[in-house]
Amino acid sequence: MKEIRMVDLHTQYLRLKEEIDAAIQEVIDTSAFINGPAVRTFAAHLAEYTGAAHVIPCGNGTDALQAALASLHPDPGDEVIVPDFTFIATVETVALLGLTPVVADVDPDTFLLQPAAVEQLITPRTRAVIPVHLFGQTVDMEPLMQLAGKHGLYVIEDAAQALGTRYTFSDGTEKMAGTIGHIGCTSFFPSKNLGAFGDGGAIFTDDEERALFLRSYVNHGTQKKYYHERVGVNSRLDTLQAAILDVKLRHLDAFIAARQAVAARYDEDLGSVPFLQTPARAPRTTHSFHQYTLVTKGIDRARFMEHLREGGIPSMIYYPLPMHRQEAFSRFSFHGKELPVTQKLCNTVVSLPVHTEMEREQTDYIISRIKTFRP
Repeated sequence: MKEIRMVDLHTQYLRLKEEIDAAIQEVIDTSAFINGPAVRTFAAHLAEYTGAAHVIPCGNGTDALQAALASLHPDPGDEVIVPDFTFIATVETVALLGLTPVVADVDPDTFLLQPAAVEQLITPRTRAVIPVHLFGQTVDMEPLMQLAGKHGLYVIEDAAQALGTRYTFSDGTEKMAGTIGHIGCTSFFPSKNLGAFGDGGAIFTDDEERALFLRSYVNHGTQKKYYHERVGVNSRLDTLQAAILDVKLRHLDAFIAARQAVAARYDEDLGSVPFLQTPARAPRTTHSFHQYTLVTKGIDRARFMEHLREGGIPSMIYYPLPMHRQEAFSRFSFHGKELPVTQKLCNTVVSLPVHTEMEREQTDYIISRIKTFRP
């Protein structure tokens, strides 16, 4: 059995080597390394795949969130509701723009932001909500969009972990994660569902005027070279990365299916383990399993992870410290408050290896090793 990894990017590359190497060579041959043709081609293909009217590539997922917030033209101190259980970029970008993050506790089973929790936090200063489609499934977006419409709020989807995930509305309409809110953001960090060989990100919107702003914002605030209509940032998707991503986009549905197959095997064999809670499924969404995250029950998590490590099995904690306890946000009113669900999750979650190249032998071994643990 080959080495077990949290994500096996090298084996994935070897499977696509001929396609990827050819794409890289074409960029080198044309030597259009910044804003080359491959960037426009990839953006067009990603728009076709997701159904978004406009796709704006950028340097990374964090920049995508910052640009999305900037496109709202917010006033200093405007409030943005975010989940407490998330990667720091979701909250960090709010703070960087001089806005006020307001953190909400999450659902204990799905780990997702709930519309009812959002409604309790809305004030006259609330400008936007950032639902995070955590670990590969979407927040229940239909009631959230209805709530946003009622209160005149913008919805910016953080779909960094859920590209390729589908959400079904009550009328049967289906939309991709990142294309449901007013703006969607994603990341092409190498381990993501669609991963580059470095950093990368993209923004989705159906609003043409907003798309013009976003294209300008991520390119030094310019639409015409050397003429700058606004202060922007330098956040462009590298042409080499776009070429690689365009190859991998053709395989994204197969990648997701492979992740789902691994998750199904885990679900089947770990569902009866008394000291573990397998991932719950949120309503009306598929699950692309960017992570397969368990909740430990009544055991020493560190000892459990050590048991896995001794058997050659890596595991990770996403996330060990909630946003409301991060020192970086100590100046905000939520710092140090009690958000019990998130705090409990941070103390109990553990993620198992799940990726596109996992073999049945590996998953069987992981499952058998888990079942030998004695609390």
